[in-house]
Amino acid sequence: MLYRENGQFKTSYRADQAIFPIAQDRIAIWLLLAFAIVVVPMAAPEYLFRAILIPFLILSLAALGLNILVGYCGQISLGTGAFMAVGAYAAYNFQARIEGLPVIVALLLGGGAATVVGVLFGIPSLRIKGLYLAVATLAAQFFVDWACLRLKWVTNDSSSGSVSVAGLNVAGIPIESPVAKYLFCLGFLIVFALLAKNLVRGHIGREWMAIRDMDVAAAVIGIRPVYAKLTAFAVSSFIVGVAGALWAFVHLGSWEPAAFNIDRSFQLLFMVIIGGLGSIMGSFFGAAFIVVLPIVLDNLPYWFGIPIDTALASHLTFMIFGALIVFFLVVEPHGLARLWSIGKEKLRLWPFPH
Repeated sequence: MLYRENGQFKTSYRADQAIFPIAQDRIAIWLLLAFAIVVVPMAAPEYLFRAILIPFLILSLAALGLNILVGYCGQISLGTGAFMAVGAYAAYNFQARIEGLPVIVALLLGGGAATVVGVLFGIPSLRIKGLYLAVATLAAQFFVDWACLRLKWVTNDSSSGSVSVAGLNVAGIPIESPVAKYLFCLGFLIVFALLAKNLVRGHIGREWMAIRDMDVAAAVIGIRPVYAKLTAFAVSSFIVGVAGALWAFVHLGSWEPAAFNIDRSFQLLFMVIIGGLGSIMGSFFGAAFIVVLPIVLDNLPYWFGIPIDTALASHLTFMIFGALIVFFLVVEPHGLARLWSIGKEKLRLWPFPH
């Protein structure tokens, strides 16, 4: 209903909802979740679970954690792989040294250990920022790599430096099949995505964004930079640590420190940048882009019957992948999440005349 007040035309909330059906977004999310929980486990082949779906879910969780730090709080980090490694090795040690410890508890304790390390390496953010902070977090990557290789108690005195887990189960239900692993990771992702969404929409999220936009002005209006920055490092490291434990326990099963090297840190940073900084949905878009695109590019010559050498194919994949990243960043610097938002708005406005 349109009514006039003080010389201005206004609409009711019901009328606004009719024009911009915000509820459709929630319905779409619920339908997507139902599809992921019910349809995918019944229809997807085993290869799809192992090569795409499980890595996508875990890396989405890690990108979600990094996005809280980089996208919402504006603190650059190049040591995300190190925090994933801390979560993985800490969860392994908790499970190996505490008999009968449930898997979920071990994973959460791994995230707690990553939180401690993340806060320690986040302390320099109180004095430095930008490129200098990126270098400081990069030190975490090299330190954790060294610790995992040189400190024997980290790998429970493993002579080869690699560790493995087996026989995972939750409440007596084994997590061995690809479908069980997929649903296990999906449950973690749903819970943490909801928690992250509520955090960034609450007062702590507004403090993070104020620090990101202008830390001096945020301090003037009463926001404590120490509290805001360290809580961002803590929450981000916890989520990333849990993702690292899932990557090790569920996806790999057996791993060594090279599984969490600096390449993993850059991969996660690319996910956040391509998907969209400061966007929960962007974390999923970025993870899908990074996980799916190399597989598609690797198989494209064989799908079209193009004879090509394996080494040349791998190099072409890297070249095309890098070119597409640059293209997306030039066309839409705010990431795929921004393109998604623009598309939704156009679909909403399309039936109505201008």
